[in-house]
Amino acid sequence: MALKNDQYNQLLREYDEKRLHNKHELDRRRNEAYEAVPELKQLEEEIITLSAQCTRLSLYGNTDKISELKDRISELQCNQIKLLVESGYPADYFDMHYHCSKCKDTGFIGNEKCSCFKQAAADLIYAQSNIKSQLEKENFSTFSFKYYSDDYIDETIGLSPLSNMQKIVASCKSFIRHFDKKKENLLFMGNTGVGKTFLANCIARELLDRGYTVIYLTAFGLFDILEKHKFGRDEAGTYEADTKYDYILDCDLLIIDDLGTELSNSFTVSQLYYILNERLLKQKSTIISTNLSLENLNNNYSERIYSRIISNYTISRIIGTDIRLHKALSKVSG
Repeated sequence: MALKNDQYNQLLREYDEKRLHNKHELDRRRNEAYEAVPELKQLEEEIITLSAQCTRLSLYGNTDKISELKDRISELQCNQIKLLVESGYPADYFDMHYHCSKCKDTGFIGNEKCSCFKQAAADLIYAQSNIKSQLEKENFSTFSFKYYSDDYIDETIGLSPLSNMQKIVASCKSFIRHFDKKKENLLFMGNTGVGKTFLANCIARELLDRGYTVIYLTAFGLFDILEKHKFGRDEAGTYEADTKYDYILDCDLLIIDDLGTELSNSFTVSQLYYILNERLLKQKSTIISTNLSLENLNNNYSERIYSRIISNYTISRIIGTDIRLHKALSKVSG
């Protein structure tokens, strides 16, 4: 998943800026607390003095004295935390606060790229992952069951729309909980406006917050990238398509939205099979949403694709009325 030099350098600069911001924020917190509680500064100065003594003694190998000083430093640090809390500050107020605690905003864990760096690279390539702004509006905190009726039982699944959606949401939360241990795939089926994309976005938000790489693409967008990767002639455009293609195969979660809305042909069928099969082999999770029935999926694509989905995806059929239409009518009546 190579980046151009200027893209790579841009990300490194952003991480430098994060660390600089973290340092400025720590200095601001310290100065604020020192002004409010001068004893905190006195303790900090004593800690710094003793730490410097430890460093000097380590040059001479005086381990007994170093051990004694370290015990005293630890005692002072405990007193400092106690005084912070008693003064109304959080216990970690003097700790460096990071955007990513795993890599401490360096982008790397040892010699390996941190998941936050991989997502930052994906965001750069995919214009902020295509869903970042949408996830502010569509997540589990804004999800509502009120749009799903409990007044009737759907004969095909034996559940009301509400009971069915409650079951599906529970399944999605289990998918998130076990994401790092159990590589699952989801297929959301249902008519337009019943909440398929919203639910996929809820999952994306949770996994992004946990540091996983997530790529969202409409079916049309996916096949556009695949076509440029396969047939592109422009060097710059081909490089970008090739990089996007790598992310499609390697991201932790790929979301393919509205499968079936693209123009289906032998190329799209063969490429879809390759993407789905490669991700299964790599044990990478995929979520597909579609308005198509299982029968139409089989007819529109191929027996091989149908077999992969049936065998390896948890299939959820969402039933109900068009929520977007319901919201639009509510605004008009309101």
